[in-house]
Amino acid sequence: MSTESAVAAARPAAAPSLTGVFVRLKLSLLRNGLRQSTGRTLAYIGSVIVGLLFTAGVVLGLIALRGAPHAGALVVLLTGILTLGWAVMPLFFPTGDETLDPTRLVMLPLRPRPLIVSLLVASLVGIGPVVTLALVTGSVIAVADGAAAAVVGVVAVVLVVLVCVSLARAVATASVRLLTSRRGRDLAVLSGLFIAIGAQGVNIAAQKLGRPDGLSVLEPVGTVLRWVPPASAVSAVEDAGHGAWGRALAGLALTALALVLLLWWWQRTLTTLMTSPDSSTLQAVEKDSARRAGSGERGLARLLPDGRTGTVMLRTLRYAWRDPKSKMGWATSIGVGLLVPVVSAVQQNGSIYTSFSAAALLGTQMYNQFGQDTSAFWMVASTISTPRDAYQELRARAFALALVAVPYVTVVVAGTAAVIGPWSDFVEVYGLSLAVLGALLATGALSSALFPYSIPSESNKNVAPGQGAIAWFSLFGGVLVGAVLCSPLLGLTIWLHVAGLHHLLWVLLPVGAVYGAGIAELGLRVAAPRVTRRLPEILAAVSKG
Repeated sequence: MSTESAVAAARPAAAPSLTGVFVRLKLSLLRNGLRQSTGRTLAYIGSVIVGLLFTAGVVLGLIALRGAPHAGALVVLLTGILTLGWAVMPLFFPTGDETLDPTRLVMLPLRPRPLIVSLLVASLVGIGPVVTLALVTGSVIAVADGAAAAVVGVVAVVLVVLVCVSLARAVATASVRLLTSRRGRDLAVLSGLFIAIGAQGVNIAAQKLGRPDGLSVLEPVGTVLRWVPPASAVSAVEDAGHGAWGRALAGLALTALALVLLLWWWQRTLTTLMTSPDSSTLQAVEKDSARRAGSGERGLARLLPDGRTGTVMLRTLRYAWRDPKSKMGWATSIGVGLLVPVVSAVQQNGSIYTSFSAAALLGTQMYNQFGQDTSAFWMVASTISTPRDAYQELRARAFALALVAVPYVTVVVAGTAAVIGPWSDFVEVYGLSLAVLGALLATGALSSALFPYSIPSESNKNVAPGQGAIAWFSLFGGVLVGAVLCSPLLGLTIWLHVAGLHHLLWVLLPVGAVYGAGIAELGLRVAAPRVTRRLPEILAAVSKG
C-alpha cells in the first residue's frame, strides 16, 4: 500500500453535513407525526389544501391589483401582518414544531454558528414558509414595474422570508425556557382569544376597504410601515420601479440590517441557553415561588365559605387559573364576550343588547363540569354517595362561576350602556342578563349529569374521539333549553314595551335576578339525584380520553 493510500485510510471519514441532518430531521418529524393516526393525516392534508387554496386566492388578487393606485400600501401592510404572525407563532403554538426547542440539543457538541445556519435552512421546510414565499412574491408582482424592479423584487423576497423565519427562531430561542414551563404553556391558551380578536379586526378592516375611497384608507399606515423592516424591502421594489434608487437601497439595507441583528440576537441567546443552567432546577427559586403561591392560596381560601362549599369553589377557581384547557375556555369566553359589544361600538351600529354575549358565553362554562376534572374526577366521585352530596358539589361549582360571572356581566352591561347607550335600557338588559346566566347554570348542571364527555389533557382537542356528537348536543341542546327557560321573562319584557309601560321596566332587574337565582337552584336540585344515579356512567365517560 502506498504512503498516500495509508494516509487516506487513516484519515477519519468526513462528518455528514449538519444542515442536511437537520433537514432530514425536520422531514422525519413531519412524516412520523402524520403516521400517528389516519385522522391526523387527513386533518393535516385538509389544512394544507385549504391553506394553499386561500394563499392562491390572495396571490391572484394581488396580481390583479398590479398597477392599481395604493397597491403599495396594501402589500406593505400585508408584509407587516405576516411578520407579526411569525413573531407571535412560537408564543401561542410552542409545541407546533419540536425543532423550535434548542434545549434538546444542549448535550450535543455543536457550535452556535453552524447550528444557526442548519436550523435556519431546516425552518424553510414546511407549509408556513411556502405560504409566506407565495404571498411575498404576489406582493412584489403587484408593485414591480420594470426589469430593475423585478431584480430588486427577487432580493426583497429572499430577505423577507429569511427575516420572518429568523424572527420566529430568535423569539422561540429567547423564550423557550418560559414556553416549556407550566406557566409558559398557559400562554398558548390565549391563542383562541388572539385569533378571535384578529378575526374581528379583519372584519372591520374589510368593511372599511369596501367603502368608496377603497385602498386609500391604508396610506397613513403604509407611510409608516414602509420604513419598518421587512416591509421596507417590499416598498423598495415600488421605489425602484419609480426610479427612486436612494429610497430603494435604503429599504433593502434596513431589511438586511434587521436580518443581521436577528441572527446576532439568535446566536447570542442560543449560546446563553446552551451554556447556562436552567433556573427551574434551583431549589431556592422553587421554594420562593411555592411560598408566594401558597400565601396567595391561603388568602383566597379565607374569603370562601367553610366546609365542602368553600373547598369545591377553591378547587374550581384553581382549575380556571392553572389548568390550560380550563383557562382557555374561561379566557376565550371572557374575551369574546367583551369583544362583541366593543366591535359593535367601533362599527357604530351596535346595540346595548350585544352585552348579552357576556352572560351567554361565560354561562356555558357550567357545561361538562365533571369532564373538566379529567382523570381526577374519580377523587370527586368517591365523595358523592347521596343526592345531597351531588347537590353541594354542583352548587359550589355554580357559586365559583357566579363569583366571576356576576361582576363581569355587571361591568360589561354597564360599559355597553355608557358607550353605546341608552342608559335607560341598562336596568332592563341587566335583569335579562342575570336571568340568562341563571338559566345556563341550571341547564349546565343538568347537561353535566346527562351528557358528560372527556377532555383530553395532552392534545389540543377539547373532546375525546368518538364523543363529538355528545359534546355538541350537550352544549347546543342546553343553550336551546336555557333560551326556553328565559322565555317568560322575555315575554314580560316584550309586553311592557308593547303596552307602553316603559315606566315599569325597572321591575325587570329584581325579577330577572330572582328568576335567575331561582331557575339555577331548580336546575341544581333536578340534576343532583341524576348525578348520584349515573355516577358510574359519568366516571366512565370523563375517563375515556
